Amino acid sequence: MLKGINQWCYPEGTPIKKVFEYSRNAGFDAVELNLNEAGGVGLTVETTKEEAEKILAMANEYQLQLRSLSTSLLWKTPLSSPDENVREEGIQVVRKMLEIASFIGIDTILLVPGAVSKEVSYDECYVRSQEAIKKIIPTAEKYNVKIGIENVWNKFLLSPLEMARYIDELDSDYIGAYFDVGNVLQFGFPEQWINILGKRIFKVHVKDFSTSVGNITGFVPLLAGDVDWKAVKDALEKIGYEDTLVAELSPYAICPSTLADDTARHLDVILKA
Repeated sequence: MLKGINQWCYPEGTPIKKVFEYSRNAGFDAVELNLNEAGGVGLTVETTKEEAEKILAMANEYQLQLRSLSTSLLWKTPLSSPDENVREEGIQVVRKMLEIASFIGIDTILLVPGAVSKEVSYDECYVRSQEAIKKIIPTAEKYNVKIGIENVWNKFLLSPLEMARYIDELDSDYIGAYFDVGNVLQFGFPEQWINILGKRIFKVHVKDFSTSVGNITGFVPLLAGDVDWKAVKDALEKIGYEDTLVAELSPYAICPSTLADDTARHLDVILKA
């Protein structure tokens, strides 16, 4: 398995060159970039093929792989929105992600399928998000880029059996799971999710979580929480996972490169567990 780090692990506005420099110096194999709004750092909804290729060339200079792409934009334009126009905006965001991924050889994008709320019922989120994803699948096929659906704190897809069913119902080789280890710890066991999702898992996010805190502030650096990392590693090996373990952590306010150094060492411990 490869050591990866998400661009969000560095303070907002950190130049891409610095993201690559810090990551390479810490010993990472890959960086997961984010698709940002217009005017953001790095890849944005306005990025051209030429601009994307320049970022790829820079990554190559630092001997870093670009294997996945994430975004926070789908929280603003969820595929589960009751407003059809908002859902269409979200679809366009995903299509842009797939296009940019194809420009630079990224094989998987991360997709948050929607969110359950007082305004959006669970069954509405299920149906609307699946309908939207079905519209996107032809674009994924066109660009030969896979879509990994992430388990997040969105009150949705709360069990591995349901997530497996949700993916299977979409009936496409281009649809799978982007499994986040830390996100399930409050209500489940990540190793069980891995065993059940199996080959559906395209990519993996790693973060740790303290169950004694039990809320959003409970996310902590790797090895500082309650994840059974040996069980997680064993489960990943059992399903034959050989791709990236992408760290997704909150940046340090002081000396941001230190987070990369610490996290790379923590991943070394996990991979040797």
